[in-house]
Amino acid sequence: MPKKKTDILDKLAEEVDKIDENSSDIQSTQKPVKKTKKTVSETEEKIASSSPMEALLEKNPLEIPEIGDVLEGTVVHINSNSILVDLGSLGTGIVIGKEVKGGLETEKLKIGDKVSATLIDLENEDGIIELSVREASYEKAWDDLEMKVSAKDIISTKVLDANKGGLMVEINGITGFLPVSQLSSEHYPRVEDGDKNKILELLKKIIGEEIHVRILDTDRESEKLIVSERAASSEKEKEVISKLDVNDIVEGEISGVVDFGAFIKFMPPYIKDGQESDKLEGLVHISELAWQLIQNPRDVVKTGDKVRAKIIGIDETRISLSMKALEKDPWSEIEKKYKVGDVVEGKVDKINPFGAFVYLDKDIHGLAHVSEFQEAYPGKKMEEVLHAGGTFQWKILSIEPKTHRMGLILTKETQKAEKKEAKKEETETKEKKAKK
Repeated sequence: MPKKKTDILDKLAEEVDKIDENSSDIQSTQKPVKKTKKTVSETEEKIASSSPMEALLEKNPLEIPEIGDVLEGTVVHINSNSILVDLGSLGTGIVIGKEVKGGLETEKLKIGDKVSATLIDLENEDGIIELSVREASYEKAWDDLEMKVSAKDIISTKVLDANKGGLMVEINGITGFLPVSQLSSEHYPRVEDGDKNKILELLKKIIGEEIHVRILDTDRESEKLIVSERAASSEKEKEVISKLDVNDIVEGEISGVVDFGAFIKFMPPYIKDGQESDKLEGLVHISELAWQLIQNPRDVVKTGDKVRAKIIGIDETRISLSMKALEKDPWSEIEKKYKVGDVVEGKVDKINPFGAFVYLDKDIHGLAHVSEFQEAYPGKKMEEVLHAGGTFQWKILSIEPKTHRMGLILTKETQKAEKKEAKKEETETKEKKAKK
């Protein structure tokens, strides 16, 4: 019989013997008593009417833990394959196999240390209580992570791996994910053509580095752990950025170009002789790069360009910049150059479902709305008459300098020319068919 069960049964047997002896002594010496009054308590009556084993358990209830319960114990022995844990009245439990390396750092554990362990088996093949420190430490790790989320703690962690979406890190033995969008400006991969393979190459360079992060989200059930490097550095950045003001002029260098704009890294104007680490970074949205319409920011700036910009917005750690704000607005004096009713030559830049964008010069553009086009060319699509890059005659219908809007329509001359060209093509087609 296993030692644990033997010990418990031996103790029970001793108690039963004592009860039997006491019962015999009482029966031999006790005189009959009248039953008109209660002479024993309800508990004593219950014990008296029970069997010796029931009486013992009633008087000294034994709490048997269930599988999955977390037990507290003291380490009494350590070797490379097992850890023995004293569980007090329950006896001794054992942690074996992969649990030793996976659940506890044995090189740091010492005899006498208090540990938490999950009950796996009350009696394994060797008759010993089997424990799992991995499960207990896993739950404890998640408890700690959830507390860190609430406290907004900043944590130091090492980058384990990288993929095209971000970095893999580890906190409390649990793997977490750091999305590219949550990287600090220092580590953000600015790849001009957005090539994911190039982004991955840059991310791989961070593997092995110690970085500071803050936990954004945890989900114990799905084992989801999302962290942010940007959020961790935000407190320091907030302090620095708080000294900036909207309308400040900054000078810096284009640190990256993306589809939606360009990043500028600059030294705060109030810092003299600062270091590289003192620099801040702001975004110039594509609409703030220049006054003209821009389809690709790379046509305007490139990484390494020295530029000046104006701060037009500050939102916590995000700095919005404008390069065009430092240039004269060409629309401010547009009425000196163009008037409503003028017929002008303009080049089609692009055609959208709602109309065609037309440039009258390098800065001024207008829109030929599709509704007006369909009135002149019923049943036809814009692409059948106009094409990007083509130059046509336009009549100015409206000018709104404040909103940088101009309404255009194809002139009658253009319409006649188009109809004449269409008729010519139709005639040529008929002649070709007739020859066949």
